Amino acid sequence: KWGLDWMLRMHPEPDQLFHQIADDRDHIGFKYPYKDSSDYGWGPESYRIVYYATGKPQGLGRFTNTSTGLANLAGRYAAVMARAARIWKEDLNQPGQAEVFLKAGEEVYRMGKKQPGSQEGVPHKASYRYHETTWADDMEWGAAELFLTTGDSTYLEEAKKYALQAGTDSWFGKDTARHYEYYPFMNVGHYVLHGCVEEDFQDTLEGFYRKELRAVQERAEIYPWNVGHPFIWCSNNLASALIVESILYERMTGDTQFRQLATDTRDWIFGKNPWGVSQVIDVGTVTSQNAHGSLLSLEGLKTPGGLLDGPLYLSTHKLHHAYIQIPEEEPYKAFQSDIVVYHDLIGDYATNEPTLDGTAEALFMICLSHE
Repeated sequence: KWGLDWMLRMHPEPDQLFHQIADDRDHIGFKYPYKDSSDYGWGPESYRIVYYATGKPQGLGRFTNTSTGLANLAGRYAAVMARAARIWKEDLNQPGQAEVFLKAGEEVYRMGKKQPGSQEGVPHKASYRYHETTWADDMEWGAAELFLTTGDSTYLEEAKKYALQAGTDSWFGKDTARHYEYYPFMNVGHYVLHGCVEEDFQDTLEGFYRKELRAVQERAEIYPWNVGHPFIWCSNNLASALIVESILYERMTGDTQFRQLATDTRDWIFGKNPWGVSQVIDVGTVTSQNAHGSLLSLEGLKTPGGLLDGPLYLSTHKLHHAYIQIPEEEPYKAFQSDIVVYHDLIGDYATNEPTLDGTAEALFMICLSHE
């Protein structure tokens, strides 16, 4: 509910949506949230900037993004609000609150229809940002959830249109991608829509998942651990998403051909990897002891259950060596390679930082695995 309330605050009017609080001016070291020494023009420990979703290139400093629309945000927003409306109406018996959620979801969905394209994260001091380019998958998911909540067939037809547009546009089968280019790393809209459509269209949706999973399976054959996701920044997010898609595909079709790939990828996350380290903090036999984060640095407290960024191509990691110091005798030196590295160092934000979205993906994966 806290997250839903925050989302409502980011949508104060029917045609307004804010999408980012703060920017990379807060990359100034470990600090407490309530003592934010970042300066956004009003002095340290003062106001933070909030960015309005314009659907156009943004940036107040040296760098700007290349946004083309806001449908990526709108689709996901609509999906969450539509699902929340069903929960509050059917499970919690709070129809008034359900109407609030549904109204917000439909309003923002309409904003997405008006401005197709992707709203990227906003940079300031550096060009680094969340470089999302996909959006039809998000609108598919939003339309499908709105159909399930309202029964309005217009949403169903729009979801099918967006599904065909999204197809297999994803990281699956690729060896690299820009940072968060294919967020949220798998298209859950295909699964949600699958239960709403006729058999022929179900076959089409199943084919999209099958093609993606098969592409990763072919890449996995070159690695002894049978994992095929690319080791880009936040590779663990991709690994978790792969497992989720494999489980959903099996539920849609009864086809188990990708179960071994999903199992081996799960085992990779929980420690069956070159370093023997579980990528989920305090879950597993050997886990990270020095994850990048303010709680550990300032209070000596770990964040149990957090999913780390994960192993990264050495070539990419080297781009950060001006900011990440690797000691001569770092813990897993003997297990590093010329291809992929992982460092259990508090300063390694590129491989050893737990992320909120990655942890959510991992929790979804764990829950699905145990149903």
